[in-house]
Amino acid sequence: MFPTRALFAPGVRLTLFTRVGCSLCDTAKDNVLNVRKRRPFDYSEIDVMAPGNKIWKDVYEFDVPVLHVQTVEERQAGAVEEVSEPKKLFHRFTEQEVEKSIDEAQQQPI
Repeated sequence: MFPTRALFAPGVRLTLFTRVGCSLCDTAKDNVLNVRKRRPFDYSEIDVMAPGNKIWKDVYEFDVPVLHVQTVEERQAGAVEEVSEPKKLFHRFTEQEVEKSIDEAQQQPI
């Protein structure tokens, strides 16, 4: 990757939907964090079984791990606005699939 490309590429946010005791989720998290060592992106995790996450439990309880990859753009100082629908990766995904999804998200027009 060229340095100038990184400077002008849109930001990317990855959200991993997971739950405690899920070995597939642990593998998915390792894959995402290994990619993060090589490429910068915002990252968060949501435990679908945690209190207060009923909306995500209803959607993903039996599908975790699920990874949302979204293009984001900073609109005002510190305020990030999502500008793309999430690309979703389910269950068993590799580091290469995560990187490919990031590349695709960055190529979407803003």
